[in-house]
Amino acid sequence: MARCTAPVNGHRTASGAAACPACGGRYSGYRSHSYSPSSYSPYGDGGSGERFKSSGRGGSGRTRKPRWSKTSSSVMYTPAEIRTLDPIRESVERRASVPDLRDAFLCHAWDDRKVAAKELYDQLQSQGVSVWFSEKDVVLGSSLLREIDKGLANSRVGIVLVTPALLRRVKAEGIADKELSALLARDLLVPIVHDTTYEDLREVSPLLGSRSGLSTAEEPMADIAAKLSELVAL
Repeated sequence: MARCTAPVNGHRTASGAAACPACGGRYSGYRSHSYSPSSYSPYGDGGSGERFKSSGRGGSGRTRKPRWSKTSSSVMYTPAEIRTLDPIRESVERRASVPDLRDAFLCHAWDDRKVAAKELYDQLQSQGVSVWFSEKDVVLGSSLLREIDKGLANSRVGIVLVTPALLRRVKAEGIADKELSALLARDLLVPIVHDTTYEDLREVSPLLGSRSGLSTAEEPMADIAAKLSELVAL
């Protein structure tokens, strides 16, 4: 059966109505064609109401809300992001009864502590996320590695801010490399790629580069913080 093209192409002109395979032969004259979004889905969900919409990335992506997102939330995710975050969310839910956990451990390069890492930390804080952040949680004179171990052990998820500075630190096998090793072992990390690419990351750390994550090249830091906030909310 021919399908009306109004939801996609519109019937704003007589020629548009005439060209429609469903409507062209039924109108002797042109009239505006209306439709209900609830009864038609351009993505073939059969009117089930699954919440898809354009991602805004060139108009080619489809985004939706994951199961852990509140009904009132306006934050949307790509299917790839949901696949990436869902197992981490399951772990967060399994550990919901563990007391006194921070929501997230923020792994970053020392060089990023005043700018990119601080920006992400501030954005997460504004979303109500409790974050272990070396600039705030390592007391002067204490053992940095010991404090990092404690922070990792007492956080629900790990966030790795991947920047050119972090890639340099990982190459040099510094503290950032040790943090990454611990996070990779726990399988609870979300890479946030900033001012670099996944291709560059894979050249330095193929294992971390194999993990999907989020990127500031595709959405602003504030939107990424909102998704991380939903991910750890209980």
